[in-house]
Amino acid sequence: MASVLAVLTGLVAATALTAPGASALESGTGQRGGDPVQKSLNALVQDDGFPGALAAVRDSDGRTRQYTAGVGDLRTGAEVPVDGQVRIASNTKMFTATVVLQLVGEGRIDLDAPIEEYLPGVVRGDGMDGHDITVRQLLQHTSGLPDYDEEVLQDYFTKQQHRYFEPREVLDLALAKKSLFAPGTGWSYSNTNYILAGLLVQKVTGRPIGEEITNRIIKPIGLRHTYWPAVGDQTIKGPHPQGYLATAPDAPWTDVTENDPSASWAAGQLIGTPSDLNRFLVSLLDGKLLKPAQLKEMQTTVDAPDLDALGDGQYGLGLATFKLSCGGYAWTHGGNAPGYTTRNAVAPNGRAATIAVTALPTSLPAAQHVEAALDTALCK
Repeated sequence: MASVLAVLTGLVAATALTAPGASALESGTGQRGGDPVQKSLNALVQDDGFPGALAAVRDSDGRTRQYTAGVGDLRTGAEVPVDGQVRIASNTKMFTATVVLQLVGEGRIDLDAPIEEYLPGVVRGDGMDGHDITVRQLLQHTSGLPDYDEEVLQDYFTKQQHRYFEPREVLDLALAKKSLFAPGTGWSYSNTNYILAGLLVQKVTGRPIGEEITNRIIKPIGLRHTYWPAVGDQTIKGPHPQGYLATAPDAPWTDVTENDPSASWAAGQLIGTPSDLNRFLVSLLDGKLLKPAQLKEMQTTVDAPDLDALGDGQYGLGLATFKLSCGGYAWTHGGNAPGYTTRNAVAPNGRAATIAVTALPTSLPAAQHVEAALDTALCK
């Protein structure tokens, strides 16, 4: 969700793989050349230069169509695995927010209580005080807390790719900065908010956030290919396309499939598949994970002008809106991680779609084309 150009800030060039001429390899059930979703994935590879792309489109009756394009491994030329695992990055925020809201429904957390009540003395900085920031403002990105992204991405290839970060370490990087605005007076997307949300869950439950997500969400709704990587696990366990990173539109790709996701933690550590992301979003919006009161809170949005290129974004509690070309809005989130970009949403008619590409975009148009592919999957 954060600006792709901002994500790339501070990255340095390194020895890399060179992408071969991109040619789409159609597979799965979306082999028809005239299929608009397949065409959009082919264009992401051929025109925008992503090494690979994959998608799952789930119709309102539960039937799913799978798509792939490009190659899953630039070194070997292997195909993109159908419904392969990827790092789903900031989609993790939906899972973390859901656990927090489950605890609200259990009477263990008060959305409008200050975070100081649960994590005394933790939030202190220039213009930042846990007495003034509520749980709701964390989940809503209206806390004014700055992000720590630039610090953990600087010198990524040489210093950060395989480095382990404790949650408190990245929190301290953010708290060393200056507050962006007084709590509740603005909106700014910040991973820091969800690091605190993860710490909140752990304080209230006495259990790791990854365990709570697994036991409260992943297992109950049967996300068989989604998991929280263990401490020190830099791999992707199941069939997956390789993930790549380039520092500029004309720079070569570097394989970053193996990396330590700990810097993202409760804000972006999960690994999953397009189909599992669709199942999660449909289950969430169907009320299988939250009580009606908490789902309503999750879907109560505020203006989030920096959320999309149109400047009319809306963000709730770990859930955002996505304007559809066919009319109305879908519920969405999405995620960017070194190696992978995902965009997903559920339309008002119940159709769900997830698009994944195997690199971060190196230009704003490329990022917009990924979102356009999501719109195609939901509207065509």
